[in-house]
Amino acid sequence: MKTLYIECKMGIAGDMFASALLDLFEDPESVVRALNDIGIPKVRFELARVQRCHIEGNQLSVLIDGMEEISNDIVDDGPHMHSQDHEHEHSHAHTTIYDIEEIIEELNISKEIKSDIREIYQLLAEAESSVHGEPVSQIHFHEVGNFDAIADITAVCYLMHELDPDKVIVSPINVGGGQVKCAHRILPVPTPATAFLLKGIPSYSSDRIKAELCTPTGAALIKYFAFDFGTQPVMSVSRIGYGMGKKDFEQSNCVRIMLGEINEEAERIVELSCNIDDMTPEELGFAKEMLFETGALDVYSVSADMKKDRPGILLTCICREDKKDELIKCMFRHTTTLGLRESISNRYTLSRQIDKVETPYGEVRIKRALGYEINRAKLEYDDLAGIAKRTGKSLISLKKEIEELIYDEKNNQNK
Repeated sequence: MKTLYIECKMGIAGDMFASALLDLFEDPESVVRALNDIGIPKVRFELARVQRCHIEGNQLSVLIDGMEEISNDIVDDGPHMHSQDHEHEHSHAHTTIYDIEEIIEELNISKEIKSDIREIYQLLAEAESSVHGEPVSQIHFHEVGNFDAIADITAVCYLMHELDPDKVIVSPINVGGGQVKCAHRILPVPTPATAFLLKGIPSYSSDRIKAELCTPTGAALIKYFAFDFGTQPVMSVSRIGYGMGKKDFEQSNCVRIMLGEINEEAERIVELSCNIDDMTPEELGFAKEMLFETGALDVYSVSADMKKDRPGILLTCICREDKKDELIKCMFRHTTTLGLRESISNRYTLSRQIDKVETPYGEVRIKRALGYEINRAKLEYDDLAGIAKRTGKSLISLKKEIEELIYDEKNNQNK
């Protein structure tokens, strides 16, 4: 299975992500020429080879009207540091989701890539909506609505489409530390929008580096493209890409991406389980949430009869072996159990693939499960829910209608 492993020990930003992806191509200069042919207004991409802590890698710069923007300072108690990239520069810009849509529509790229860009901006809009308490339609983008941010997102979407990996796995993300100066004055790191986007994604703060390492754009791109999170799987690596940040730190400021093959026929997992008879449903629900945030692959509970016929719960947490110790601590911390049981199992999984289909309501994603002579598909719930809210149709009738459209289209193609 063709797999990308993205290492975010120094966070993730849009330009660093794109730079590392470019390093995976045989002829990155020709790919940069293709990026410039996309036709983003005022934008020109330039690629350079730079070093960070004696490691050489790509640095993709975005020139706006021939000029590269300069980042603002991070504010902290110590010496002033800098943000990871240039997302916090044009505090005067106020761009709506409709302005973004107009720009995307004019780009010289496929409908699939345009759809990816739109959906990433939808994630950013939802994050801003949650933070500011305003409807998505009324959100005005600041830094992530500028042409350099649009360029970073477009570049990553284009490069991911060209590489076309079967699976994307991402390491826990270093968000940095301290505070950042941006359009909304001084904010903590991670910024509220970044923190919202990182919900459910393993991340951690830095004790040593007081700077913004994970930007909203980087968080949104990871949230959209990642299939899974954790340490590097056993894989046969064919290419390694380094995407360099603009600033120097004591640690090499780069995103590293490995392209290779993994064999997912069998994966060893750990099952941790315990019996509980003295927790409320709310307490148990919170414990499950914490286990997922710590890195559990799955968490479930089953009703059970305990000692003296007391009603109780069998709580089971499934995880990879490298996350076992953290999840044992988490189970003891957030449940009342006095003991855990461990079982080692082999897990067999179907590979996942996301396709898109054009409908009268716009593009809808289709999730496919493949392998072991199985080919299953289902429509993406979030896409259906969004259409149902816009049109007032029921989710059930909408699902049936789109499934029938897909069926009729396949029959016409086979005739």
